[in-house]
Amino acid sequence: MPDADLSLADRIAAIAAEAGALALKTWRTDFARWEKSPGNPVCQVDLDVNTLLRRRLEALLPEAGWLSEETADNRDRLACSKVWVVDPIDGTRDYIRGRPGWAISIALVKDGLPAIGVLDAPARGEVWRAVAGRGATLNGAPIHAGDRTLFPGARVPTDGLPKVDSDLVLVEKPNSIALRIAMVASDRADLVATLRWGHEWDIAAAVLIASESGATVTDALGQPLAFNTPSAQAFGVLATAPGIHAAAVERLSDRAKALSK
Repeated sequence: MPDADLSLADRIAAIAAEAGALALKTWRTDFARWEKSPGNPVCQVDLDVNTLLRRRLEALLPEAGWLSEETADNRDRLACSKVWVVDPIDGTRDYIRGRPGWAISIALVKDGLPAIGVLDAPARGEVWRAVAGRGATLNGAPIHAGDRTLFPGARVPTDGLPKVDSDLVLVEKPNSIALRIAMVASDRADLVATLRWGHEWDIAAAVLIASESGATVTDALGQPLAFNTPSAQAFGVLATAPGIHAAAVERLSDRAKALSK
């Protein structure tokens, strides 16, 4: 990849840091919050960060399309070879509760695949970055997924496990799905799986970070992920240490097929 992408990643990370500082300033204070729909919280900070990110990122690449959780979708993005895929605050529940498991998530998608990804988690003091073909870092240091090859005992960031998965091990679970995927990238977890339809903005940056760390990342059925799709959705995400991905697909196959219908 050209050095221009590394320079662009630096500028994106600076914008993410500015957004993170804005969010951190309001975190654990009294701010407006409500539900967009039952069980789907949002707060004023989501909107303020979205405004800042759109202004800064569109100035950086005016030709790029825009896809964000807090912006009404404009299908014009489908004609763009480059698209910003953004979640202003991934993990809003943790943000509202005063917990640190949230992050600013920015991905630049090129021709359907993430090319640059940045997660800025200021409450955790963590900045995750990746450029396609150039590896992934946490706070500037290279990161690598684990080398686990046995599925039993795999570490999973979750609140609880069903009986059928009792051979797995619970570890810390931030509310942000992007941060949970990043945990696989940095060998803090071995497996992250969601078995439901989800939005591209939740995972785009983290998928690149995990992939560049050597993790294997697919949808919940084990199929490749694509971005800037008409629905802007995928059926789940499965991010694992590479040595257990096939076993994870096999373990989850029946459940994933039943829920994807």
